[in-house]
Amino acid sequence: MYMNRKAKALGVNWRHKRSSDVCLSWIPRVNIFITMRNHSIVSEFILLMLSADPQTQILLFMLFLVIYVLTLMGNLVMLLVIRTDSHLHMPMYFFLRQLSFLDLCHPTFTVPKMLENLLSESKVIFVESCLAQAFFVFATGGTEACLLAVMAYDRYVAISSPLLYGQVMSNQLCVGMVWGSWGLAFVDALINILLAVNLDYCEDQTLPHFSCELSSLFPLSCSDTSTNFTLLLCSSVLHFFGTFVMIVFSYVSTILSISSTSGRSKAFSTCSSHLTTVILFCGSGFLSYLLPTSGSRLEMVFLKYSMVTPMLNPLVYSLQNKEVKTAMRRILRRYVNSFT
Repeated sequence: MYMNRKAKALGVNWRHKRSSDVCLSWIPRVNIFITMRNHSIVSEFILLMLSADPQTQILLFMLFLVIYVLTLMGNLVMLLVIRTDSHLHMPMYFFLRQLSFLDLCHPTFTVPKMLENLLSESKVIFVESCLAQAFFVFATGGTEACLLAVMAYDRYVAISSPLLYGQVMSNQLCVGMVWGSWGLAFVDALINILLAVNLDYCEDQTLPHFSCELSSLFPLSCSDTSTNFTLLLCSSVLHFFGTFVMIVFSYVSTILSISSTSGRSKAFSTCSSHLTTVILFCGSGFLSYLLPTSGSRLEMVFLKYSMVTPMLNPLVYSLQNKEVKTAMRRILRRYVNSFT
């Protein structure tokens, strides 16, 4: 009787079907039930921090907050100085202003949420918010990689052809290269995210990171992610390895174009500091996208990519520059004189 009622509920007619047909009719329904159970709708992820110890999390919160505040202050100062002082309205500082803006945006998409999770017991992020965070991190990171290559080319033209620098690096070309960097990175990020949106996620909701990265979402998916990973690999090679090769080639060509020994040594000291930050940014960014596994080493790699490099860029590219220092003195002197 129970089986008859169950069969009627499922629309199975026992009288007009053979026993083998009745048994086979259950198979699609069982498969659908199992599939729905394995591919249950996941609405949120749980982000794991570097440490589960509350005291350690408080110390990490203070450390990351200091780094984030220093990053905001350094890049805001650079934006203000370059915009205010007319002597810095040149292609080189136009690119530096774009870099400072990117270094404001890039950590802002991850650090506030990370600081919130360090102090809260519920370390949850919605799937939509996670995908949005991954999109903007990918887009701003790719834009910065392209912009660093543009800045290396700018230095090559300035040193190798100083008399033609103004004609080659025209305002139209500078704006076009900046918009090209933004457009290429955002289109690439959009393609990767649109593919990730169509993935089905399993019951495991734990992300072994403190922020959302595309590579960290793939192990949680029940779908085939081979296409996603291939596209992400091509994007990472383009944005990080490809731009790194271009930057190294530009800096090496810049140094070799200088005839005097003293000039070469000065250019080498400048380029070496720039290459250090480039290696730190491109290397850590490349590894963070291609190593989806968990671990403290990978977390530190991502920290260098998302927090340390944006904090160091104002020091390496701008605040060590004599013209920037002179401009800051002029602004401070003007500010002091306005109150006297």
